Amino acid sequence: MIKVALYEDNLTLRTSLAHLLQSSEEFEFLGAYESPIEILQNCKNALPHVILMDVDMPLMNGIEATKLVKEQYENVNILILTVFEDRDKLFSALQAGASGYLLKKSKIIEIIEAIHEIYNGGSPMTPAIARKVLEFFAQPKVVKNTENNLSDRELDILKCLVDGDSYKMIASNCYISMGTVRSHINNIYKKLHVNSKSEAVVKALKDGLV
Repeated sequence: MIKVALYEDNLTLRTSLAHLLQSSEEFEFLGAYESPIEILQNCKNALPHVILMDVDMPLMNGIEATKLVKEQYENVNILILTVFEDRDKLFSALQAGASGYLLKKSKIIEIIEAIHEIYNGGSPMTPAIARKVLEFFAQPKVVKNTENNLSDRELDILKCLVDGDSYKMIASNCYISMGTVRSHINNIYKKLHVNSKSEAVVKALKDGLV
């Protein structure tokens, strides 16, 4: 089962999502919290596979919390669930390490599907948010930076990440094992000085690596 934790300050939404996650046989629900101020301790007590994270919360915002979690628990997948559609919030969240970004107006089934997708290596996004990312993709790229010393294989895999491919898809397309994919991706993270797939994608696009 997918272990899921929820950070949301809106009581109505928090209660509704908590009930949904608790009642599903697909998930092991680890808890719902109004603020992420104790998120590291919560992760230490019970480490989730996926965190549903609001942005605007008391004591600490979701972007700060995302960065904290990814620094210590890089394999935790963070799915932003928010009302904010602006580009600054979007890319701040991605640079902090979030792997997905949904708007709160998303249907329940879309949230459930997004949890599965992010758990399996995908990067789910509300269509309006995905459009903003595509607009960013369409911007002119700077001259390629050759200082990262990425191998040809690592560049191929980085391109797959930019294209939104899951680890399973990369393994299949490149005819390598999932373990080899993870090994290459860990090397990419180290060479790019990033901690997540989303950060790697943003840096690849910003620096014109692919």
